[in-house]
Amino acid sequence: QVQLVESGGGLVQAGGSLRLSCAASGSRFSIGAMAWYRQAPGKQRELVAILDFSGITTSYKDSVKGRFTISRDSAKNTVYLQMNSLKPEDTAVYYCNLRGIGLAGGINFWGEGTLVTVSS
Repeated sequence: QVQLVESGGGLVQAGGSLRLSCAASGSRFSIGAMAWYRQAPGKQRELVAILDFSGITTSYKDSVKGRFTISRDSAKNTVYLQMNSLKPEDTAVYYCNLRGIGLAGGINFWGEGTLVTVSS
């Protein structure tokens, strides 16, 4: 079993910054990738950024490129999302996602989400 604990959401004015954190804990698993998704009211959940742990490669949603940065602290099994130049359209619940390998095979876990509200 893997637990994901997110933190860092909140209310910020447009143009401001926030940093989200997601700490993974548990036993006997290896991480393949960690990602941040978001879901705005009335919309589908969408991928914001993903970090592949094997190749240490990253990928971003077009609308956040140049503003958001995903990074990791592998020693802490923690992934971060630095969000700069925030816009009202970034308002959403942000979810951490972990994919990897556990004792029984592939694993895919979600955090509970953290709310980011950007005021205009």
